[in-house]
Order: sequence, then structure tokens, then C-alpha cells
Amino acid sequence: MSETKPSPRTATIPAAAAGRRFDQVLAELFPEFSRSRLSTWIKSGDVLLDGAAAQPRQIVRGDELVALHAQPTQEVPMAPEAIALDIRYEDADVIVLNKPAGLVVHPGAGQAAGTLQNALLHHDAALAEIPRAGIVHRLDKDTSGVMVVARSLRAHTGLVAQLQAREVHRQYAAVVYGEMIAGGTVDQPIGRHPHDRLKQAVVEGPASKPAVTHYRVRERFRAHTLIECRLETGRTHQIRVHMAHIRHPLIGDTQYGGGLKLPRGATAELSDVLRAFRRQALHAEKLEFSHPVSGKPVSVTVEMPADLLALLAALRADATAAPTKAARR
Repeated sequence: MSETKPSPRTATIPAAAAGRRFDQVLAELFPEFSRSRLSTWIKSGDVLLDGAAAQPRQIVRGDELVALHAQPTQEVPMAPEAIALDIRYEDADVIVLNKPAGLVVHPGAGQAAGTLQNALLHHDAALAEIPRAGIVHRLDKDTSGVMVVARSLRAHTGLVAQLQAREVHRQYAAVVYGEMIAGGTVDQPIGRHPHDRLKQAVVEGPASKPAVTHYRVRERFRAHTLIECRLETGRTHQIRVHMAHIRHPLIGDTQYGGGLKLPRGATAELSDVLRAFRRQALHAEKLEFSHPVSGKPVSVTVEMPADLLALLAALRADATAAPTKAARR
């Protein structure tokens, strides 16, 4: 018995679209697919215009019949793993979750399994048909907090567009070295470190990209500050690089902040907590975006994990134990 092929998806070019490029109009007719994906399908002959092959830049006249023969294919190798997920919001198009510190987002060099991507594929096998299993942005391995994942191609396209347009509100809490006087903005380009390929740095030149971090002071301690950071852009290690650049590196960030620094006269409790804190003190606490399908606002806030709460408690206790140098509020 011969295999029955699924029927193509069809649409008619609106008369008002006459004179426009085929790939541009096609992206409006099938918004669940990215323009690059549609362009690839046009070039491979999987999208026909009035029954004939076409080119992405071909000008349409209006009223032509479009037939999309391509079917979603597996984008990500299936490697599901039963790793628990802390899901805070979920529907047919998106998942919003709280990622724990220590969990790598997707497989890479030296980390072939045990990642968030593997966990997502176990949670929903259909995510294999979405680029990167629906992961549209990332958090560093040792950064905790909220992330959004696309469950459909239309959601993936919409979320990527919002991120590129800087329409997603991403808010972080961080604990940095030094007593900050006030908040501010770091507007410095970020690119690959000129001497260390594993690091990013504030650099000028064609290889760098604009990066903007807004920050404000939440609480001051004797030798540290709790700050709130809002990302205008989303470069790799952005907050860590920007805070180190203004000489306020994050506690626990050995890559950008150097070794352990104990404040003079620190309590035994604070010294123990600082020595035991083995990750950057950074938590993605709030994420706000427009739902990529319904358009309704989505806002999810996740609480600080236990290790950050213990760090803050020790910093407060240390400030109380030294009243003459107590933090100014």
C-alpha cells in the first residue's frame, strides 16, 4: 500500500499585495513559520505559486494560489531525559519555567546530556519539531530564574521577534561587590574577549554588539550591594560583564570577578557563606512579554532560591553586627 501524503496547506495572495515580494507576503499568510524557513521552502520547491516553482524575491500580482507542501520536520535530535521542571505557566504555545542554578540550557561542547533541552523533550516530544526545542533565549548554567519556551512554530517566530525588538521585559536580582551609591545604566558594547575565547568583554569594533544594562540599588550592606538589573539587550554574560566593567563584579563570579574577597571584619557566618557560594549571585526574577498568539500580557515572577536568600541573610546579619559601618538605606 502506498503512503498517503498529507494535503498541502493553501492560501490565496490578496489582491492588495500586488507588487510585493513573494517571501514577504508568504510570511504574512503563514505567520507560524519564520521568514527564513519559508524562504528555504520556496527555494527547495516546497512552496508553489499557481502550481509552479517561484523565487523568494519574485513579485506577485495578487489572487495567485499558494500551496505549501512542506511539513514540519524534526529540528532537534530526540534525547529526552526525565529531569524535573518547575513550570510556572503553560498553554498550547508557551511554557514559562523556573530554571535552577547548575542546569545547562542546551547541549554543547562538554555537555551532551542532562540539559534543560533534554528535560523539555521529555516533557513534550513535539518540541523536537521546534528549533532548539523551543528555547528562544538562555540563562547561564549557574544563573537561576525564569525563562520562556515556545511550544509552537508560531510562538517561536513571535517570541524571537519580540526579543529582537527589545519588547521582552527581563528583570534580574544580583549581589555585587562594593557599596554602590546609586543606580545607573551601562551602555557598552560586548564581544568576544580578545585573549580568552571562553569569555566576553567590553570591546569596540565590528565584532562587538550594542549592550545596555539598567540597574538600581535595592539594598546596601557593609561591602556589598543588592541590585536590580533590567536588560535592554541580551548579550552573552551581559550583566556579569557590565558589572565587572564598572568594578562591581558579582559575588561568586570567578570568571569575571576574580577570587573570593572577604570584607574586613566579616562575621564568621558571612565568611562561611561567601566561601560556600560557588556560583554567580544572579537570579532572573521577572519576565514580561506579549503572548505570541493571543497578544495578552504575560508576567511571571519567581522567588529567589535558597542559596541567594541565605547569602542575603548573612549580609544583613553582618551589617547589624557592625553598627558603625551599617548599610545605608
